[in-house]
Amino acid sequence: MLAAGEKLENKGKGSVEVVIPVYNEETDLPRCIRTLHPFLKAHLPDRPWRILVADNGSTDATVQIAAQLSKEYPEMAFIHIPVKGRGRALKQAFLQSQADILAYMDVDLATGLEAFPLLLKALEEGYDIAIGSRYLPGSRIRRTFGRRLYSWGYNLLFRALFRSRIQDAQCGFKAMKAEVARDVLPKVQDPGWSFDTELLLRAEKKGYRVKEVPVEWHEDTESKVRIPGTILRMLRVLLKLRWELWGGG
Repeated sequence: MLAAGEKLENKGKGSVEVVIPVYNEETDLPRCIRTLHPFLKAHLPDRPWRILVADNGSTDATVQIAAQLSKEYPEMAFIHIPVKGRGRALKQAFLQSQADILAYMDVDLATGLEAFPLLLKALEEGYDIAIGSRYLPGSRIRRTFGRRLYSWGYNLLFRALFRSRIQDAQCGFKAMKAEVARDVLPKVQDPGWSFDTELLLRAEKKGYRVKEVPVEWHEDTESKVRIPGTILRMLRVLLKLRWELWGGG
């Protein structure tokens, strides 16, 4: 088992750390690792890689299952953060990592893994951040009308407030160069689900180049995200960021 924060062996290409943030995911976590691990092994043969499970305050058996899986899969490690917060877990995992490329995806693997090599290719081509997008030509998504409407409205508001060209700020499928993460993350404050949005806005503000790639995405019908409360929280975050980054004008 590789320890969290341990430097990966250099094989000529930049090392990759894939972070999976989890909260009470005792059911989905084993399925995720048993799908993701062979995919990375098959598609990243010429570079070192590792999966890092970042638990944030789980109260079920997620931590124990992560510990067991890390014994089963040598290229996996895990950290336990006792305080809940997806963004908090990602920030801590990224800032302690010694990999050259930092990526993350959701434990349900809602985004098709076939797009992951495209993220790495974009970084090799000179982009600083590469993100999956559900709203590009070639993307295929399956979700309920209500969530589709919510997502469309959120992204419309996002682009209107910040004049951003990013089509999909919230897709949990992203990769970035480690030096970009170290530069941007110390300023990112949101500990929860708006982490993605704040990270991208601060990166754009600093002039970093963002590449979107089309993805296949299917809705998790058992998602823990509750739309009404999430809309209000994200609206507050967007308005707060608008004021902080652009002075409200």
